[in-house]
Amino acid sequence: MRTLVLLAALCPLLAAAPVKIETGLLEGVLNSDGSVRIFKGVPFAAPPTGDHRWRAPEPAEPWSGVRKADEFGSACAQNKVFGDIVPRGKPMSEDCLSLVIWMPAKPASDRLPVYLWFYGGGFAAGSSDEPRYDGESFARHGIVVVNANYRLGVFGYLAHPDLTRESPHHASGNYGLLDQVAALHWVRKNIAAFGGDPNKVTIGGESAGSLSVSALMASPLSRDLFQQAIGESGAFFGKLNSSGHTPLAEAEKQGTEFAESIGAKSLADLRAKSTAELLAAAMKKSGGFAFWPIVDGYFLPSDVPSIFARREQAQVPILAGWNADEIRMSVMLAKEKPDAKNFSDRLRQQFKDKADAAARVYPASTDEEALRSAGDLASDLFIVYGTWKWIDVQANTGKPVYRYQFDKAVPIPEAAKATGLKTFGAPHAAELEYVFRMLDSKKADWQPEDYKVAETMNAYWANFIKTGDPNGPGLAEWPSFTKTREVMHIDTSSRAQPEQHRDRYEFLETVEN
Repeated sequence: MRTLVLLAALCPLLAAAPVKIETGLLEGVLNSDGSVRIFKGVPFAAPPTGDHRWRAPEPAEPWSGVRKADEFGSACAQNKVFGDIVPRGKPMSEDCLSLVIWMPAKPASDRLPVYLWFYGGGFAAGSSDEPRYDGESFARHGIVVVNANYRLGVFGYLAHPDLTRESPHHASGNYGLLDQVAALHWVRKNIAAFGGDPNKVTIGGESAGSLSVSALMASPLSRDLFQQAIGESGAFFGKLNSSGHTPLAEAEKQGTEFAESIGAKSLADLRAKSTAELLAAAMKKSGGFAFWPIVDGYFLPSDVPSIFARREQAQVPILAGWNADEIRMSVMLAKEKPDAKNFSDRLRQQFKDKADAAARVYPASTDEEALRSAGDLASDLFIVYGTWKWIDVQANTGKPVYRYQFDKAVPIPEAAKATGLKTFGAPHAAELEYVFRMLDSKKADWQPEDYKVAETMNAYWANFIKTGDPNGPGLAEWPSFTKTREVMHIDTSSRAQPEQHRDRYEFLETVEN
């Protein structure tokens, strides 16, 4: 007996008993302290390669014996478009439809809540194995965490008339979103084997992942497959950034032009192109961001705002919000800094006969005020307005909605290098390491208060995943936005405050219409 105890102490990654899912037996590993079991590189669909490139995902093939789930799979094929995305699995590949699963090593129940996470990256980059998304902290809260890969860029969103014709659903594009639906079905069929409750699933994501969450709420293929949703900085609302509103016919035209540009005269020609060839050609087209979700008539029968306007979306509680300084850094680093004169000129150029109304909500009476307003406007147009509109529409259904703003100024090394400042405030994606309590996955001048904020944020998210309400012992009260129109400002000292800047968002709404 002493020998067994000693072996367990010396081998913290010693695998526990295999888990049986519909495709076979899986053997995971334990984390460093033995409190969490991890299953890496678990296939949830067949490889979308060869003739299966640009087709809806198909079921994974069963295997015999025990499959070791001790290595991360491949990130989906992508160009290097973001410096902060760091996959750590096998080399990227089109054969990438895999999951990472975290569960308590000793579950207190066989009906644990489930958190299914979709990464960000502009639908062009990202991976389920990024260190900042590790699910250990949530697993310690008694949650089963699933991180899912989905196809990206040209492989995930190319539409083409011939692809539409060969599809049984008369649709093309949106393959990455269909991968997410397949992951949801996999969770429903298999998560009980990991102690998870298939009827207590929360989906979540950041940026493109959050946009995905709003689309999954809208799609008839997915809206009945989960019970709660979390969105961090992003939603398919707002024509100002043209996100997610492109009709199939227009996307098919773009796909045809792309195929012609690389000399592909047929689907066979397209499928014969190597991964590297397609990535290089996509990079030449809008820097790799040319291929995005569309209104394909299948996953999305119409655009997301229209589906929400008809109240056909998933009627579920949501926790959603954004960061205080989403892309303010792009304004701070601009070659020509906004000032009272040139910012006022820009408002006239951009908003024309509504420029005076714009100036009232984005004032520029001084250079300092102009710089601040320019940052606000850039962030609002980029991500804030669409996220605000999503939250507002869902709150108006009467369903529980908890809205936040992440205000913690993050000590980013890039800020000091570029400007001499210690921080860019709370920019886009800066909350991720706090949500997952993974500050140490990123090099920065972290202070004790950063770890405290991470503990607080992780607890709020865990409480919501478990109960549909973020509140819990030792946490500042987070009122329902649906009932109070109050917003939780997350910082060193978190607090709820009445909604601010609604006038800005309502002005942008007039531009929309």
